[in-house]
Amino acid sequence: MIWAIILAAGESKRMGRSKLTLPFGKKSIIENVVENAGESKVQQVLIVLGSNRREIEKKISRFPVRIIENPDYSQGMHTSIQCAIRDVPINIKAVLIMLGDQPSVSSTDINNLIEEYLKSKKGIVLPVFKGKRGHPVLIDLKYRNEINNLNPDIGLREIIHNHSEDIREIKSKSSSILQDIDNPDDYYRELKKI
Repeated sequence: MIWAIILAAGESKRMGRSKLTLPFGKKSIIENVVENAGESKVQQVLIVLGSNRREIEKKISRFPVRIIENPDYSQGMHTSIQCAIRDVPINIKAVLIMLGDQPSVSSTDINNLIEEYLKSKKGIVLPVFKGKRGHPVLIDLKYRNEINNLNPDIGLREIIHNHSEDIREIKSKSSSILQDIDNPDDYYRELKKI
């Protein structure tokens, strides 16, 4: 079984307001991310909330997702990953770590990672567009203990660096794997694509 973990706890400081609830097409940014994850082959979608929790919960209330709160969200993204991993049942084989501000990552992008993980038997599967690695990242939970002990200054990159022999890169046809929305310029750039 594979779960999707959507990291949606950040403070949106560079945007200057709650970015995940901003409109993106007919829905908000976070609704697009949740919907795309839900339409993929993952068995469960787990969302980690922190800042702007109530606003985001209202937007995603219609989705059959599991929501947890990271009380330490202000200490960095690694704390949200660790919070989620502690909540994922022990029988789950792998997790797909998604960013809450990548509304253009499609269910096809997600399924491609899952299929490659099942086929390649590699513990870490990363999408690549024109030689650059992006998100989401699929990681086998044989690395659960390492995730729980991440160096806060390095985060998940620590595991990727330490286990380069266990990585499978797959070419993505979409630049969306590289495009997250951090500031108003990013937001308006992504809006032009829909």
